[in-house]
Amino acid sequence: MNTVSYKTVSANKATVQKEWFVVDASDEILGRLASKVAMVLRGKHKPSFTPHVDCGDNVIVINAEKIKLTGNKMATKQYVRHTGYPGGQRTETPESLLAKKPEAVVEKAIKGMLPRNRLGNSVFNNLYVFAGESHPHEAQQPKKLDLNTIK
Repeated sequence: MNTVSYKTVSANKATVQKEWFVVDASDEILGRLASKVAMVLRGKHKPSFTPHVDCGDNVIVINAEKIKLTGNKMATKQYVRHTGYPGGQRTETPESLLAKKPEAVVEKAIKGMLPRNRLGNSVFNNLYVFAGESHPHEAQQPKKLDLNTIK
């Protein structure tokens, strides 16, 4: 019996095959887009997924300003932050944040679905979000990623 064929192969930084994908966020629901993009960033869609290694792909999200939120979340959902000073708690709605910086809404949703550790921080660096159609990563020849094909 050949026992070598039964060994579990664990990916590492040298053996990981990273790809580039571009996702069009126009008319997509924010949470559904974020969960699928987070899964691709993490590498969970690959058979060689290893939990402690950054084996995910690079993802470019375009048209971030055309994202949708269901229900009345555009006006009632709140992003809370603190300035660090007494009485410095600030809240902001997605509606006002989309007007100022539309990339931030998508980035916050995706970052919230990644692990809260050093690996999650390094995986988040593989995400590129842009408000318009164009992006400066054409040289990487990104493939179009259909979110409906990801389970």
